[in-house]
Amino acid sequence: MTRRPAVAAATALLSVCAVALTACGEKDDRATAAPPTEKLTLMLDYFPNADHAGIYAAQASGAFADVGLDVDIQTPADPAAPLKLVAGGRADLAISYEPELLLARDKGTKVVAVGAIANEPLTSIMALGSAKIDTPEDLRGKTVGTAGIPYQSAYLETILREAGVDPSDVKEVNVGFNLVPAMLSKKVDATLGSFWNYEGTQLQREKKDPSIIRVDEAGVPTYDELIVVASETTTKKRGALIRRFFQALRRGTEAVRADPAAGVDPLLQANPDLKRGLQEAVVRKTLPVFFPKESDQPFGYMDPDSWRAYGEWMLDRGLITRPVEPTALTNEFLPGAPIGGPENGN
Repeated sequence: MTRRPAVAAATALLSVCAVALTACGEKDDRATAAPPTEKLTLMLDYFPNADHAGIYAAQASGAFADVGLDVDIQTPADPAAPLKLVAGGRADLAISYEPELLLARDKGTKVVAVGAIANEPLTSIMALGSAKIDTPEDLRGKTVGTAGIPYQSAYLETILREAGVDPSDVKEVNVGFNLVPAMLSKKVDATLGSFWNYEGTQLQREKKDPSIIRVDEAGVPTYDELIVVASETTTKKRGALIRRFFQALRRGTEAVRADPAAGVDPLLQANPDLKRGLQEAVVRKTLPVFFPKESDQPFGYMDPDSWRAYGEWMLDRGLITRPVEPTALTNEFLPGAPIGGPENGN
């Protein structure tokens, strides 16, 4: 695949709340009175699609409004833009990817992951059934298309070596974001970069019998595919609004779990070019990774140990130049999460 506070009094109120929360150690997210409405700009990672169903459900159901947020959901003109817009203060939050955030931070960009939307890798190796590629070993002598992203090349090399295949025995070609067309036209035998939940479902519905190898099941360390990102400045000055955002997003995502149409209906209004059947099928396929792996983890939880391991993998392959700092992520703004505790990655 794929504004600023309006009322100064609200900021003062939220500061008082923050002090109280720190004293208590854990946030009680039960609603009392609706707070004053404040604007918040959210930049998506790509065009509106099923991965964003919880966001659109929160918007349509009034969950954002209930926590005092007027959320302006925007689509980037350039998929590389969201992190830059957040870092530059032109968006409050953005949807991005763990590897992209780590690459940006390694270059000095002051951005922080504040929660996960998809807490497992969605990236996969994919091939049509006619290609007869069912395991990484079957890639020997084949041509694999990628989007030309350096860490995708590193994924491929890691997977091949794990399978005992010499990377020189596999030809990698850059097909940009035309991953599915490259397979359908037989320009490549397989691709690495397609999402198992989206393109995989699409090809299954088109009776193409795709074989799908998830990268984290073939040697790549697990990571959070989709994350919410804020600037370091925003986490310091608008942390209470981030928490309110996740309170509403949790409600929206729970509504989607109960009925996928809660997210698909407003999604189709935002992007009429989408096909309802595909979006509903993708939502159902993705639902497990919209929620934490463990029931006692707060919605949006990111595992600091997994981030550390993935960062070490990137460092070992020269994708980044220094170890990942614990401050690359924080869980403290998630609904029900402890404030400032050791689990936050701080």
